[in-house]
Amino acid sequence: MTDSVPLDPIDLEILRVLQNDSRTTNRELAAAVGVAPSTCLDRVARLRRTGVILGHELRLDPAKLGRGLEALLSVQVRPHRRELITPFVARIRALPETRALFHLTGPEDYLVHVAVTGTADLQRLVIDEFTSCREVARVETRLIFQQWECGPLLPPVPGA
Repeated sequence: MTDSVPLDPIDLEILRVLQNDSRTTNRELAAAVGVAPSTCLDRVARLRRTGVILGHELRLDPAKLGRGLEALLSVQVRPHRRELITPFVARIRALPETRALFHLTGPEDYLVHVAVTGTADLQRLVIDEFTSCREVARVETRLIFQQWECGPLLPPVPGA
């Protein structure tokens, strides 16, 4: 684990504003947090340099791109050894349907968030790209009916 970076209330407010709209201009951001634009620019640069801000991301609507069915695939890999999982992870990350991949503890080794065109495409993906792999022992599929974005990720409140 990496060490956390000390953040003061102005840093936290900068992060809150940018998480809601990363396209906010420096001038608007400075006004929102109550500091001079030059100070704001320096603080954002420090947040980037220390790795608190990792970048900007473009979010796309899978349904508008023809991938309206989303699912979570719980995958068990056997044997769970590095020489098998490293190429498995690379292969799954390279699939155009893969939205996110998580390595887990517990009975499932991986949770894969996928977006596909429909049930036939999901069946093809599971059979051709997952269960056809010798190291994949089991795949469970769960359809996603709805998804919500949650609040900003900020450090825990001390003493809470």
